Amino acid sequence: MPVPSSDAYVFDLDGTLYLGDDPLPGAAETVAALRESGALVRFVSNNVTRSPDQYVEKLTRLGFEADLSEVLTPIVTTVRWLLANAPGAVVYPSAPPPVVTALTEAGIAVGHDPETIDIVLASYDRTFDYAKLQIAFDAIWFHRRARLMSTNPDRFCPYPGGRGEPDAAAVVAAIEASTGATCERTFGKPDPAVLQLALAGADLPLERVLMVGDRLATDIAMGVAAGTATALVLTGDSTAQEAADLPPSERPTHVLASVADLR
Repeated sequence: MPVPSSDAYVFDLDGTLYLGDDPLPGAAETVAALRESGALVRFVSNNVTRSPDQYVEKLTRLGFEADLSEVLTPIVTTVRWLLANAPGAVVYPSAPPPVVTALTEAGIAVGHDPETIDIVLASYDRTFDYAKLQIAFDAIWFHRRARLMSTNPDRFCPYPGGRGEPDAAAVVAAIEASTGATCERTFGKPDPAVLQLALAGADLPLERVLMVGDRLATDIAMGVAAGTATALVLTGDSTAQEAADLPPSERPTHVLASVADLR
């Protein structure tokens, strides 16, 4: 059954438009065709190992037209929330360099002394080790002053060939298990505020927006919560059977083999 046209398309990246450094078949051509039809295009990823600028470079290199204003990641949403809601807070980021750079460039205090840390920010951290866990533990459990937050809730990041890498949820779980704390806030999908921010200024009714992604728990859940139509593509994490097993109110509007089926 053809997917009805929409006024705007919000695309996940990893597992939806590409895997690793390989664009998925027909994805770039589909996005270009949607633009040519007059539709608005946005890109939203939970992966913080690249800055928005680096995502624009990667998308362009893989054949997608992309502008910095069209790309949103938890780096942006995290910085915005901290500046608005925790001014002056000292943040300890267990995070990749793009996150740390964005925090410091925004004037947010980054600290490693557990006695002064107000927020432990867990993320997709390939350098996470026992020493980092100890700092988080001391700030939260021993000094009883820090709150635990996370850039994104993903369990793993998909890679070509069916592989994956542990993502931010693994770091959160280690800190929660040792401290007894609960992660208070996550700044990425499925928070519907992320989708609303991606569409800021567009003045479009949400029922004319299609959220496209490969993960039920983040991409599709965000679209459902925000009130958009949703399309699950079977090129990444979630399966058609997993979608069918959800309660009707949580199921994607469409299940597609790939983004190419949008044309």
